Amino acid sequence: MFRSRLTPAAFAAAAALSCAQAAEPLDEIIVTATFREQTLIDVPASVTVLGVDATRAAGRQHFEDVLTLVPNLHWAGGTSRPRYFQVRGIGEREQYEGAPNPSVGFLIDDIDFSGIGMAATLFDIERVEVLRGPQGTRYGANALAGLVVMRSHDPEETFGYMAEAGIGEYGGRSAGFALTGPIESLRSSWRIAVQQQRSDGFMRNAFLGRDDTNDRDELTGRFKWRWRPSERTTLDVTALHADLDNGYDAWAIDNSRVTLSDRPGEDSQRATGLSARLTSTTASGYTVTAIASYLDSKSTNSFDADWGNAQSWAPYVYDYFQRADRDRETASFELRLASDASDTPGEMAWLVGVYALQLDETGRDRLIGVYEDPFDPSWNGTTDDWLRSEYRGRNIAVFGQVDQRLNDRWRWSLGLRAEQRDADYEDEGLVDESEQRSDLSARDSMIGGQISLSADLSDASAAYVALSRGYKAGGFNLGSIPEEAREFDPEYLTNLEVGLKSELGGGRGFVDAALFYQWRRDLQVRTGRQADPMNPGTYVFVTDNLRSGYNAGFEASLRYALTPSLTVGGTLGLLRTKASGGLSEDGDPVPSREQAHAPEYSVSMFADWRHASGIRARVDVSAKDNFYFDVPTDHDQRSHAYSITNLRVGYEREHWSAYLWVKNLFDERYPIRGFYFYNEPPFLEKRLYTQLGEPRQLGVTVSWRMR
Repeated sequence: MFRSRLTPAAFAAAAALSCAQAAEPLDEIIVTATFREQTLIDVPASVTVLGVDATRAAGRQHFEDVLTLVPNLHWAGGTSRPRYFQVRGIGEREQYEGAPNPSVGFLIDDIDFSGIGMAATLFDIERVEVLRGPQGTRYGANALAGLVVMRSHDPEETFGYMAEAGIGEYGGRSAGFALTGPIESLRSSWRIAVQQQRSDGFMRNAFLGRDDTNDRDELTGRFKWRWRPSERTTLDVTALHADLDNGYDAWAIDNSRVTLSDRPGEDSQRATGLSARLTSTTASGYTVTAIASYLDSKSTNSFDADWGNAQSWAPYVYDYFQRADRDRETASFELRLASDASDTPGEMAWLVGVYALQLDETGRDRLIGVYEDPFDPSWNGTTDDWLRSEYRGRNIAVFGQVDQRLNDRWRWSLGLRAEQRDADYEDEGLVDESEQRSDLSARDSMIGGQISLSADLSDASAAYVALSRGYKAGGFNLGSIPEEAREFDPEYLTNLEVGLKSELGGGRGFVDAALFYQWRRDLQVRTGRQADPMNPGTYVFVTDNLRSGYNAGFEASLRYALTPSLTVGGTLGLLRTKASGGLSEDGDPVPSREQAHAPEYSVSMFADWRHASGIRARVDVSAKDNFYFDVPTDHDQRSHAYSITNLRVGYEREHWSAYLWVKNLFDERYPIRGFYFYNEPPFLEKRLYTQLGEPRQLGVTVSWRMR
């Protein structure tokens, strides 16, 4: 499993350094992504909460940098930053075509970034919460597999500031600051945070002689305001702006880090969002929560579709370029009324609410190219395809939940959600020299929810069993595809889960574990097909339904303070999946097989040492099993297993810190996405092409803070 030089024995050696002095108890973990704030031990679901230690760690700039700390959370490349996530093996793997229909919900300060989570930078983020399994009651159609919630630091009632700067290999550099303070005359407080980070992007374009064709240039700014007009009422307002102007030149013909493209692309997103959360408690103890959000996101994904140049393809003329622009506006509103969350045996706590989401998206797609074969002119041709599209989606949902403590040990919970999604789509364009016009509509009515039973095994441990149902709306495929492949049906997922959570050593440690089995019906999967082997731009993705499948596994996490100076821990995710009922491009049945981007194991371990003098060191090791790149109906190509080691050493004082950090210490080569198709004249055979993850990077980060 671990091919790096650092083995688990290193952690055993670190544990042997423990001293006689007893360690302090760990801080209590609070989950905020559920309807009611709860301690982690009381939540009847599998949840990971990454706090300040994870989000502020030197060298960690993006959600990408903490993904390995979450069991059974995976992601697929194909972009400059992660956008496509898989929870327990379920989720998208590439740019959707047509209706936005994500399986994993993604919220940043209550703003909906589902399917477009590129803007998930970590500067001034206080916590990341990952809820695994269908969130049929909490979030509905966009959280079939799970939900990711990121929350930034709240304004504080005393003045404070924080500044950070870093420099690293591959042109890495970053600088950011955060300020917070009160406005006593308005009974309010504010916070502002801004960060800019840049990098050359780990690839070299040998044809153009440049190191920056796959660069990153990412700016994030956030303003938060908290108003407390009374002791019972709080209004939180957040304004977020993210401008990620990244290049995209990540694919090499020989699967190396040296590209030959003559027209590098871009992968950019400019997003401006606003959210407001009002919480008010009445004199009788009822709590009203209203959450409104708005997001305007403009993104571009373009690339050199032939990955080469005139010299590399000579004597053939082979030159293609593809670009996709998406302008999305999302507005949502949620209103909840909840009773007092009493923990008295026999008393029932209830919650009811309504939810509405309006999503409008305009798309502009362009594919241009030429192919000339000097030996067989009958293959010669040019391509100039374009498509303009408009999508409008409306989600309306009502939901409710009841919770009750039966006695001193037993609790139960029941939640239901009914949701309707209406979608309209129009397009016009020129595809394969034929006029393209579509006018499509779809409506789906869906019901999901959960029921759970929990037991307090002791004052410091609890167990639960939960049955939940999630759903994902159906829709239609777009572009030049056969009519029989135009529509696809909703997917439903039933999840049975058993879990255990417990404090260890008088609060010095915490462990949680869960076993789950998920039945999938009418699996929505993305299959790929290339209509013209001479034109890489005709490789399209089509969503289809497979008959059935299952996802089963185990996930656990452990954190333990061995001494006041040394904390160790880790996570383990085990996963078995199967998909059945697929057909090949020729219409032949495909045998059942594991699902794509669903590694059978994912492991992480860490040791964190802090000395009273301020010296601190941490080592992280993560590993993933091999996995298939695509579904059974496409191909059987897969990645290899790999492990990555990260290290940081530094010095901390009350008001400042300095760290030396290394990512991917042993320079592991590992793929994050793969495609299997024709892309080399004279197109004799299909080949696997992969995008590589980040290589070894060395850097330094310095920060200052005052409270």
